[in-house]
Amino acid sequence: MSETVDQYTKVISKCREIFQKKTKDYGTAWRILRTSSLTDQIFIKAQRIRTIQETGENKVGENIEDEFVGIINYCIMALIQLHEGKHMALEIEPIEAEKLYDKYTKSSLDLMMAKNHDYGEAWRSMRVSSLTDLILMKILRVKQIENNKGKTLISEGIDANYFDMLNYSVFALIHLTFKKEKNA
Repeated sequence: MSETVDQYTKVISKCREIFQKKTKDYGTAWRILRTSSLTDQIFIKAQRIRTIQETGENKVGENIEDEFVGIINYCIMALIQLHEGKHMALEIEPIEAEKLYDKYTKSSLDLMMAKNHDYGEAWRSMRVSSLTDLILMKILRVKQIENNKGKTLISEGIDANYFDMLNYSVFALIHLTFKKEKNA
């Protein structure tokens, strides 16, 4: 499990660095987005990954690793909007955005460790394409819950699905990043 925590932390660190740089470039313009808009942004990225996986063609040139990073960062933005958004100004200081980023990535790491314990790191035997499919399924679930005004009868809520998509994206990046390092 310590290898997983180390790999997870490295992936999140890369994602956080990109989040920080974009916050410096754009401020927190993403705060204007409703969670449903963030869900759609995640969908666009996951659908692009799937298309590239299925066709083997990448005409835009950005790699799928960058798209998984985008999913992670959009999931964190969505979690911030879902839990903190109503109580914050539209524009927040970069240091505050980074503190919130750290709060939700810590929660996602804690969740991953608990689930990894129970599932025995089954994700390590999964294909990246299966992780992509799971993200797309979670997006469809979130859209349905959003259409139901956030209400569920028996199922987990929107936030649990964002955490799962975040963690599936980290797993995909671990597969893609550390596989390349081993082959180098």
